[in-house]
Amino acid sequence: MGTTEIFLIALTIILAVPYLVWRFLRTDYWAPLVVVQIIGGILLGPGVLGAAFPDYYAFVFNPQVIAPLNGIAWWAVMMFVFVAGLELDISDAWANRRETAITAVGALLTPLLAGAAAAALLLQTPGWIGPSGTYPQAVLGIGMACAVTALPILVLLMEKLAIFREPLGQRILRYASLDDIAIWGVLALILVDWERVGRQAIFLVAFAVASWLVRALFRRLEENDRWYVSLIWLAVVGFAADWSGLHYMVGAFLAGAVLDAHWFARERLDGFRQFLLLSVMPVFFLSTGLRTKWDVGGVAVFGAAFLFLAASVAGKLIGVRIAGRILGWAKGEASVIGWLLQTKALIMIIFVNVLLDKGIVTNETFTALLLMAVLSTMLTVPIVTPGLRKLGLSHK
Repeated sequence: MGTTEIFLIALTIILAVPYLVWRFLRTDYWAPLVVVQIIGGILLGPGVLGAAFPDYYAFVFNPQVIAPLNGIAWWAVMMFVFVAGLELDISDAWANRRETAITAVGALLTPLLAGAAAAALLLQTPGWIGPSGTYPQAVLGIGMACAVTALPILVLLMEKLAIFREPLGQRILRYASLDDIAIWGVLALILVDWERVGRQAIFLVAFAVASWLVRALFRRLEENDRWYVSLIWLAVVGFAADWSGLHYMVGAFLAGAVLDAHWFARERLDGFRQFLLLSVMPVFFLSTGLRTKWDVGGVAVFGAAFLFLAASVAGKLIGVRIAGRILGWAKGEASVIGWLLQTKALIMIIFVNVLLDKGIVTNETFTALLLMAVLSTMLTVPIVTPGLRKLGLSHK
């Protein structure tokens, strides 16, 4: 077979297998399609499919097929992160700044500290720090991965639970939005490259000037033109950020964050995000799964995953509960909010992909964090649903 035929076989597998599992096993309650796709990516990777059927794996996922799949994955995730940045509503967070700040700090700081403590313990043994990473970078990176809230997946789960448009849902969205900014800020700090700090300074100054000009331009454009120009803007900022050493994903988030969501029709923005999740993000999940490795041993990787999961969940619940005490929340609210904010999935996977790209963590650390992201997301709906019923918010 030629490369085109093998590429289409790979694409059929990527799109069909997770969908069929999700549809026929009816996993939606505990594992939305996006989670099944992530698990599918892991199972189709070298650690599972490659180990069980090495000849078949080498035939389908050969270098000539992987190269175009990676190109699709890069652009898909850039667009997805761009939309996540675009949808941040800082004005709402500012209008409720005391409540938002207290909760966001609690929801971020305690899991970060708990995750960093878990990382400090794990990194005493070899095989977890990447070839270009330092001990402090790896500790901070893993700690931040444990603190991340996946804003796009949070929105998806709140829509499923029928609370997205409720006051509680909008509050949770504010807390997650503020933490989302901190995530990318910490990532930029981790990626500071003293050999390229001049480039990074040039990028930040040029980006500030370009953002002012682009915002002025967008006010004068029709919506259809805004869509075209926004994609050009995304590609340019992604390139500039990667050139400076900050990674194209940081650039993608910044490109969206400086634009206003109200410049785009809500229906089209929602449709665009759904299109990405349906058509091209599964390729990103597969490319992520292809990077998983178990060289330090399956038991060690699973042990690290459960260690990170415990630190992440416990840290998030404790931090949110402290915020609830300070703010005088009703009984049961802190638990529901804490469990929803510990949802990881996409954004954490994107975050640790960057850490892996930069050589800060190894494939084994990446695999453990990926498993943690999947497990944390699968826990959310089954645990939150009874809590919502106690608060009088029914699950549809």
